[in-house]
Amino acid sequence: MQIKSPKPTDHPRYAGLWPRLAALVIDFLLLSLLFFPITKVVKGVWIMTGSDHLWEYGWFITDPLCLIFLAVIVVYFILLEGIFGATIGKKVMDLRVVRTDGHKPGMARSAARNLLRAIDALPAFSILGIVLIVTSPEKARFGDRVAGTRVIIRRR
Repeated sequence: MQIKSPKPTDHPRYAGLWPRLAALVIDFLLLSLLFFPITKVVKGVWIMTGSDHLWEYGWFITDPLCLIFLAVIVVYFILLEGIFGATIGKKVMDLRVVRTDGHKPGMARSAARNLLRAIDALPAFSILGIVLIVTSPEKARFGDRVAGTRVIIRRR
């Protein structure tokens, strides 16, 4: 018995800025449901201020709790997109991360696209990523271009 590989998308509909932003907001709202209660238990406050951090150097914060949250966020995006092709937010918005041939990205490509969010965030407020999504025919930010991935609107 031969197992068929997933059919790549013939003519993908690339996801633009607003659906991608909505998916990101959903993901961060869900992560906040985890982070805020943990912060309350560990730090005694729902939302941390500068004085609640163990180590703070101007805008540079290296509090252990914040570093753990950052690691959880990175792992969340890499694992869900690498394994399932979508985070919960993308799933809700009917988006999927795919390789340029239409298949799931896999862990290496997912790691590359997500770690390169740091570049897409430059110079501030994700300006580079926004400009690349808005001006690219495939609506691909820098991380997508390097990883060979695209965000598409799923077909029904």
